Formats: sequence, structure tokens, C-alpha cells
Amino acid sequence: MKRFLYLSLALLTLFSCKSDRKDAQEQFRERQQAILERNGQEEESGITAADTVAVVEETDKERSEEAPRKPATTAGDKVVGVKDGDTIVLLRNGEEVTVRLYGVDTPEKNQAYGQRAKQYTSDLVFGKNVRLLINNKDRYGRTVGTIILPDGRSLNEELIRNGYAWHYKAYSKDLNLANAEVDARRFKRGLWQDPNPIAPWDFRKNQRTGNASANTANAPVPAGATKRTVYICNSTSSSVYHYDSTCHVLKRCKDEVIKTTEAAAIREHGRRADKTCTPKV
Repeated sequence: MKRFLYLSLALLTLFSCKSDRKDAQEQFRERQQAILERNGQEEESGITAADTVAVVEETDKERSEEAPRKPATTAGDKVVGVKDGDTIVLLRNGEEVTVRLYGVDTPEKNQAYGQRAKQYTSDLVFGKNVRLLINNKDRYGRTVGTIILPDGRSLNEELIRNGYAWHYKAYSKDLNLANAEVDARRFKRGLWQDPNPIAPWDFRKNQRTGNASANTANAPVPAGATKRTVYICNSTSSSVYHYDSTCHVLKRCKDEVIKTTEAAAIREHGRRADKTCTPKV
């Protein structure tokens, strides 16, 4: 009886071990099949584990590059003075430098819009750091250049575009400045609201002519000057009058020749006698 019982237990144990081994083998085959299928999919798509890592690294790099950058520290020179609309003073390397804006001519201080132009420039640059692009030096030793504002705009262009200055075409062929003036004229900004605005260079010329006339209004004249006829070349480059209309110097005049009295030539036109063709007494 005991023998039969032991034999039954042995058979049962053997059967159980075979069953467990079979289950383990089946699970192993399933795992192997899953691995093979996964590898086959990766090969078909051309993606490997190394590729996956590379993609992740590249994505992280792009995100890092796309992250917002802090604005660079503003570099340049501090504006410590505004003399008028087109002339400012910079503090550069511990020294004050006077800068005349290139291609820009604002109205004079005693001219219409002169004070407004100065205030506009002051509002944009005084006490701020700006960048200077040097063009040259003028006959007064001032640095001539373009001022770049902290936000990247050009002060030169802003003055003209908003009607606080003229494009100084005699000294500049800059197309941006020329277009800025065309824009200001079209929309009647600033000084272009006036029906007949006077260019600063003409205003200065009129001021000089007026002062010269005031100085010569009571100038002494030779005897008989009020009745003596003389001739003058109506040109700003001429400073003399001529007794003889056939004088070779007068013949070179490319403008109108005016006939007047000697007294008028001296007092009204501020001329002096030409010694080249002076008649013999």
C-alpha cells in the first residue's frame, strides 16, 4: 500500500514538473517572438535605439536655441547736451564730442519750428546711450555722423520723417533721408504744414544779407555817386560794381546785369568799386 502511494506521488511530481517546464518554455518563446517583432518594426522604419537618442538630443538642442534670449546690453555714448535740432554733444571716452547730424538741417532757433526741432531731438536722445556712425568732420571741426537710437532707429531719419528737418541735399545723397522728406511733405507733418516753409540754408543766407544791408545803409559815398550810373552782376558771388558795362570782368557774369546808381550799389547792394575797370580821372 505504501509503495503504491509513493509511486503515485512520484508520478504526480513528475507530471507537475513537466507542466511547469512546458509553461516556462512557452513564455520564453512568446518573449522571443515579441523581441523579434519589435526589431523588425524598427528596421522597417529605419529607427534604431541610437537614432532615438540622437533625435531626443537634437530636440533638446533646438528647444534650447529657441528659448528667448535676453536683450544685449546697450552700448554706445551718452548724450549730455543738445545744442539744437541737428547738433548734439556726446560723452565719449570721458570727453565731450560735438556731433552734427549727417544729411540733416533743422530750422534755426529763431526760425519757425526751430525750438520744436530741438525739443524733439532732446526727447529722443538726451541722457540716453546712443551709437554714433561717423561720416566725416565739417569745416568747424565737428564730427558729422548718424545717431542710432537705443531702439535701432536713426535719429537723422526720424527728424526728417516727422517734419522737424530738411534733407540737406547739398551735403548728402542718402536715399533714405530723401524718401523720408518726401513722406513728410506728402502727409504735411511738422514744418510742412506751413504753406511756404523756408529752408534753413535760405534763412541763414537772408540773415547774412540783412545784416550786410544794415551795415552799409549809412555807408559814405563818393561825390556825385547819387547820379553816377554803374553796373553790378546780380550774383551772390559778386561783391563789386563796375563803371563800364563793357568791362571784361562784367562780361563774365552769368546772371542778370543790373544798372543802378553808385550810391545804391554801395548802400543797398553792399558793393565796392571794381578796380580793374575803374575809369581814369
